[in-house]
Amino acid sequence: MTNDIKNQDLKYRPLVYVASAYSGDVITNIEKAKQYCRLSLEQGQIPLAPHLMFPLFMNDDNLAERELAIFMDVILLGKCDELWVFGDSISEGMAVEIEVAKKRRQPIRYFNSAMQEVTDHE
Repeated sequence: MTNDIKNQDLKYRPLVYVASAYSGDVITNIEKAKQYCRLSLEQGQIPLAPHLMFPLFMNDDNLAERELAIFMDVILLGKCDELWVFGDSISEGMAVEIEVAKKRRQPIRYFNSAMQEVTDHE
């Protein structure tokens, strides 16, 4: 762990849900999700990215398992302080997460693929 992370105040770290694309170029998207999680960690957050965990034991190509994963995503999102949305486009799964967060009035922050915060996503 770098000194920057060690030296941050560890009394409270908000739990943030990291949303980014998974399907398509899965290998690249996984690497990007790891970078997004690292950014949130470096900013004093606790990152939660279910799309890095669930594919380890669930099949995203199986419709029933995908629907179950999205259901579990929504449950986990409810435990988070904020939703952080990364990337230049919104996938189907990300759209569900954004819609749910808006209904719950959870804070949503948007970042482009260069990890720069933007005011809103088109």
